[in-house]
Amino acid sequence: MKVSPPRRRILAVLAVVSTLVAAALFELRAQVAGQTLPAELSDAAFWQMIVDFSEPSGVFRSDNFVSNELTYQDVVPELKRRTSPDSVYLGVGPDQNFTYIAAAKPRMAFIVDIRRQNLIQLLLYKAVIEMSDDRADFLSRLFSRARPPGLDQTTTAKALFEAFEGAAASDALFQSNVREIEWWLVNRHKFPLSTEDLQSLEYVYSAFFSEGPSLRYSFPRQRAARWFPTYAELMIATDANGTNYSYMANEENYRTLRTFERKNLIVPIVGDFAGDKALRAVAHYLTQHNATVSSFYTSNVEQYLFQDNAWRRYYASVATLPLDEKSAFIRAYFDIGFMYPPGIITPDLHSVQYLDPVLGFLDAVGSGQVRSYQEVVSRRK
Repeated sequence: MKVSPPRRRILAVLAVVSTLVAAALFELRAQVAGQTLPAELSDAAFWQMIVDFSEPSGVFRSDNFVSNELTYQDVVPELKRRTSPDSVYLGVGPDQNFTYIAAAKPRMAFIVDIRRQNLIQLLLYKAVIEMSDDRADFLSRLFSRARPPGLDQTTTAKALFEAFEGAAASDALFQSNVREIEWWLVNRHKFPLSTEDLQSLEYVYSAFFSEGPSLRYSFPRQRAARWFPTYAELMIATDANGTNYSYMANEENYRTLRTFERKNLIVPIVGDFAGDKALRAVAHYLTQHNATVSSFYTSNVEQYLFQDNAWRRYYASVATLPLDEKSAFIRAYFDIGFMYPPGIITPDLHSVQYLDPVLGFLDAVGSGQVRSYQEVVSRRK
């Protein structure tokens, strides 16, 4: 049938309107999904989530007070592009997660680690961040060193750490800070920390007091493994293009992180990646709230899971997470200077980071293309 010019114009207009309506509905669905997640959690809800989602504490071969991944910021530009405001971040380990959270600004974050000590360390950070108005106050409390003069909100991260490197640790400040931090968590937040938890908190805090900005992953064998970056080096590091995205890079990043902490939106969970509870509990909660995981920082945990069949249980749990085409693992792997595999980067750098789309990876697992850790890291482009 021949369509007259006026009718063709009407059909064209209707097609445009239909496209605009579909786009508006998609945007509305995205907004509704994001709105089903809480804008903040009460202290009681925050703690109950920790209790309900956590598994019994396990062990790891190191205390892992700070990261050993100097190139961790290389993935940040792509991470920022992949993360939408209504999505959720998952991670493992200590404060490296803070940089990813401050950069990507997800709706909410969960950090799952096999050690309860990691949960306690994240609660220590939470208290110190909430109590500290700016970066200099934060570092003063973290290291139990008097705030050096002349530091303000425009001070660079490098200058901040140089100033604190020259400041003396104060035992009196340490003792006072420990009591204040414990009060903040137990009395202000009403978190029912056990005597063992409080002992663990003091143990973690004593490492930052002892070493200050020079604290390394290898503590207390600091000098035996000097290839590990210090806390200061991690905070003043940059991506491959020379941009520092760390949560200590500037006041804006720090304030973003502080807002997350004050709203109880960074939830630490005790859980084994190959366990049957923690990851699946997070998945169930996110599914109930119509939320999607944008990124999952796994470090090199998979290396240990492939020592037996634990990796199969882990990927089965990952498959229960609500995912989309933007969802990505943030992985780290190391050269022979650490463990495995050899020959990936220069002698003074021992790790690299990369993103791997989760749905594509799960398809590869399901089709039998991934049966070893070597096949996991070989996916790096």
